[in-house]
Amino acid sequence: MSEISSVDLVELTNNIKAWGRALGFQQVGISDIDLHQHEAHLQAWLGAGYHGDMAFMESHGMKRARPEELVPGTLRVISVRMNYLPPDASFAKHLNTPELGYISRYALGRDYHKVLRKRLKQLGEKITHALSHTAYRPFVDSAPVLEHAIAEKAGIGWTGKHSLTINKEAGSWFFLGELFINLPLPVDTPLEESCGSCTACLTICPTNAIVAPYKVDARRCISYLTIESDKDIPESLRPLMGNRIYGCDDCQLICPWNRYADITSEEDFHPRQVLHGQSLITLFSWSEETFLANTEGSPIRRIGFEKWQRNIAVALGNAPYSKAHMAILNARRGLVSDMVDRHIDWALNAQNTKRQALQSTLNRQQQRLIRAVEKGLPRDA
Repeated sequence: MSEISSVDLVELTNNIKAWGRALGFQQVGISDIDLHQHEAHLQAWLGAGYHGDMAFMESHGMKRARPEELVPGTLRVISVRMNYLPPDASFAKHLNTPELGYISRYALGRDYHKVLRKRLKQLGEKITHALSHTAYRPFVDSAPVLEHAIAEKAGIGWTGKHSLTINKEAGSWFFLGELFINLPLPVDTPLEESCGSCTACLTICPTNAIVAPYKVDARRCISYLTIESDKDIPESLRPLMGNRIYGCDDCQLICPWNRYADITSEEDFHPRQVLHGQSLITLFSWSEETFLANTEGSPIRRIGFEKWQRNIAVALGNAPYSKAHMAILNARRGLVSDMVDRHIDWALNAQNTKRQALQSTLNRQQQRLIRAVEKGLPRDA
């Protein structure tokens, strides 16, 4: 590639940011590829086993912190963010209705991987059109990339104590994407970390997965348990999951900076009604064919029907006792797999325990009523 003047690089950078905004990204930043300061933290995290069964995290080793090893010739990373919070934020209320299935907000619309990757590719094509012989490669949570560290260096935001990227003007309800490129573009300035003494995300985490500021033990994280893990969910964690059947948003819901979160303009990220606020009974009743049809183009589809049923079985066990919950659990037993049946059996036991507790409460109330009536009767009655 022929030499490009610094003036031309500045102009190209300004154009890249303008093109990115026109493509629907709310922010575009540029970072260098020196991430060595994150290697020790990454190694310690892997060494502690916090990645759980996500073998791909360990197999790539330090490549995550070395962009030039992932894509030889890379000189800069263009980092982008795209908001996904819809105008109707009622999804948060579903946590207070245990009979409904709670799905992490990011997964209620179209698969963000597809949306962002397509736009990043278009951005790369615009750059190539402006400057031939440019080499680029887009990534959207699909390769060994330290996306939050890159976003931090690119001035998109800072890494919060929950390990997600936060922006003062936009909160954290946004997706990240990266474009590795072989141009020595001028880089942006990282933002100042602004979590201060706040520990709300650590306190609110249902399973205490945020074991220390900036350190998440994935093995306890509900997002990991419901999405990444292919195994039985540990029984000790099941009661803590509530009605969360796909992912968890608690650490974002509590974050003070999300008072300033921007609303998305992308219709693709608006909630699908077939997933939004549906009862656990309705979701658990789906056949595999219905599941595949209703999750087409959704990130939920990748967990598969078996894990979908496993997750909902746990939520039904956590739901208030009802004959309907017992009936659907019994009806689904033996239809999917041994793993699902084990979770159904746990849920049935949990429902039975609640039924017995409810019956005991009713019995005590009945006895108190009888005694009160007896005290008010005439002596010769």
